[in-house]
Amino acid sequence: MVMRWFKENVWAAVAVTLLRIYVGWQWIDAGWHKLTGGFDASGFLKGAVGKPVADHATKEVLFPNYTYFLNHFALPNVKLINILIPCGEFLIGLGLILGGLTLTAAFFGMLLNFMFLMAGTVSTNPWLLMLGVIVFTAGANARRFGLDAYLLPLLRKGWTKLTNRTDHTKTDNNINGKVLPH
Repeated sequence: MVMRWFKENVWAAVAVTLLRIYVGWQWIDAGWHKLTGGFDASGFLKGAVGKPVADHATKEVLFPNYTYFLNHFALPNVKLINILIPCGEFLIGLGLILGGLTLTAAFFGMLLNFMFLMAGTVSTNPWLLMLGVIVFTAGANARRFGLDAYLLPLLRKGWTKLTNRTDHTKTDNNINGKVLPH
């Protein structure tokens, strides 16, 4: 009953919209500072690999696959990471503030928060992760007041047009009224 209210009620949509804008502002602000401030992830990545998250008692690495990913993909491709992180944060914020591709933005925001947490950075990540889960859980109600009301029907129409091509011979092999052989 509570989840139904949360996912369908207009007042819940208003509350989630305000929450969505707040979380979006946090992301867009972080991304903007990285885009304009000469962001370099190499020190962070080296620190995450050099001192991974480990069990206090056994000193065993808790996320060995993630540490492997950082060491063997992220560090060698740090120039790509230096572009993806700030642009990703900025786009997540933009999507949440404008309500465009809202659930996609919330998903990728949660994913980034998990990645930062697995690298050992706490900061505001648990807080933003919890708020992101609330926005994501609201589903369609989270995007009720935003660009998704206009954007999603256009995307559905384009996707339907793209996937419902039935006869390729009429469009692909017909030049000036002559049907060409395959």
